[in-house]
Amino acid sequence: MSEKPSILVAMSGGVDSSVAAALLRDQGYDCTGVFMCLGHAGDTKGEHKGCCSPADARDAREVAESLGINFHVIEFQEEFNGIVDYFVDEYARGRTPNPCIQCNNQLKFGKLVDYADLVGADYVATGHYARIVETEEGQRKLARGLDYTKDQSYVLFGLEKKNFDRAMFPLGGYPKEEVRRMAEKYNLQQVCDKPDSQEICFIPDNNYARLVGLRHPQLVKQGNFVNMQGEVIGTHRGVHNFTIGQRRGLGFNVDNTPSYVVRLNVDTNEVVIGKNEDLMLSGVYVKTVNWLNGTRTEPFTACSQIRYGNPGATSTVTPVVNNDGGVTEVNISFDAPVRAITPGQACVFFDDDDCVIGGGWIESSEWA
Repeated sequence: MSEKPSILVAMSGGVDSSVAAALLRDQGYDCTGVFMCLGHAGDTKGEHKGCCSPADARDAREVAESLGINFHVIEFQEEFNGIVDYFVDEYARGRTPNPCIQCNNQLKFGKLVDYADLVGADYVATGHYARIVETEEGQRKLARGLDYTKDQSYVLFGLEKKNFDRAMFPLGGYPKEEVRRMAEKYNLQQVCDKPDSQEICFIPDNNYARLVGLRHPQLVKQGNFVNMQGEVIGTHRGVHNFTIGQRRGLGFNVDNTPSYVVRLNVDTNEVVIGKNEDLMLSGVYVKTVNWLNGTRTEPFTACSQIRYGNPGATSTVTPVVNNDGGVTEVNISFDAPVRAITPGQACVFFDDDDCVIGGGWIESSEWA
């Protein structure tokens, strides 16, 4: 019997997951590296693209061999197709999706936990920059990583409680620079200088609109840009090419001031254009709320984060209690207006200790 529990480490072939595996191995855990083959990757010759290419699989395997841990490749293409479908369907609805959150919920801490059950592993670990802290009562909480510039707790809010209780995030207490130094110390030459993946892994050229147009060709048609008064000020080739807050690619400014996408109307194929101040809003309606540590039924103060990389803002979160006493929706009022609230993105609420209370999906900037 191992001194410590057994752990599956999701290894993407990048520096973060590689160092996570090395740290856990050195802490005495019985580690097995797992590469999730998703079947959606670009040609990685030259510029590094995505996080699930054949080259990444090779790097992950070589790192596992150098660390002396077992390594498996698991086919998740069918399950991942569902995430791609979600991505294009959300854009077709005029919303801006976050596939990384869905991948964490459904694959890394969904199907991979199921696989852990199959092979008898106790935990699943990833290279996310997030922390797990324990209260005096022994309750596990998800907290921001100590490196705020890399914090990824936002994209982990949706984990089911039973899966969260089996999660480990070894990098949460380290800055990125130190992680790269540790990769050098462990002599992980495959990943030491490997750049971070910036693209969505199934869109290596970052042209998401092309994929959406291929899946939903009815969207590829001429529509109007309209101003805040509803007056036509130009034409475009489909609302799926735009997201709220966008400035680049519009091709014009209104009244010689910078112009931004303020709203999208799929039904009329209209893109509403306004000024920066038109993007500043004070409220948001959030659905499909996931509570990591117990449902809240009374209003509370929290730091609410409306997108990845956003620092969050002080707010009052008001739960909407269902007839059965459950809470899957909340209304949020910000103390000061926030910019570019975007339907389809997640809104995550944190307490004063940087721990995740819960989060859900932005439905609109209007209260229910």
